[in-house]
Amino acid sequence: MTQFKIDSSQYKAIVIGGSAGSFQVISKILSSIPSNFELPIIMCLHRLRHVRNGFVEALNIKSNIEIEEPYDKEAIKRGKVYLAPANYHLGIELGNTFALSTEELVNNSRPAIDITLSTAAYAYRNKLIGILLSGANKDGAIGMKNVHEKGGLTIIQDPQECLIDTMPLAAQKITKIDYVLGVDGIISFLLELDKQIKATATTSS
Repeated sequence: MTQFKIDSSQYKAIVIGGSAGSFQVISKILSSIPSNFELPIIMCLHRLRHVRNGFVEALNIKSNIEIEEPYDKEAIKRGKVYLAPANYHLGIELGNTFALSTEELVNNSRPAIDITLSTAAYAYRNKLIGILLSGANKDGAIGMKNVHEKGGLTIIQDPQECLIDTMPLAAQKITKIDYVLGVDGIISFLLELDKQIKATATTSS
């Protein structure tokens, strides 16, 4: 069993990126974390650009926390789960707000995981946790590199467990990954992080 070295007081946000093969993984994660999970979770998942309905609803069936598609300039709040809207890039601004754009595709994708991770890395620096799941292209690799270079924590889904391993392997090839975990390991990490944050808050209150 992996022993996690977590400074729970440090982290302010979690960004999860995924593409082909990640839906079942993210569904399991969302069904496993508690409804009072402390940190905001920002998800950038490749999805059909012109299909607005069904995706969020399917994830919400599994999730213990209602999933929201943020609007432009919306403030990011603790304990929320956000999903990049279809056909919009989702960026994070220094004022702890979202920025939506319809600029050109990045890695043939909009939303692009690289944009969400890279802007979050710039905004949160060492206070960010970046998680990259199964996927069929290299989107997210540069974003994870930026997370690491800004001092954040990097996690990829174990490529051997992925339905399609291109995405996590691309990140692993160009940057340091702190943890390579199966889906159960990712869930264990998130639950341990949440437990420590709650314990710290109780102690300090």
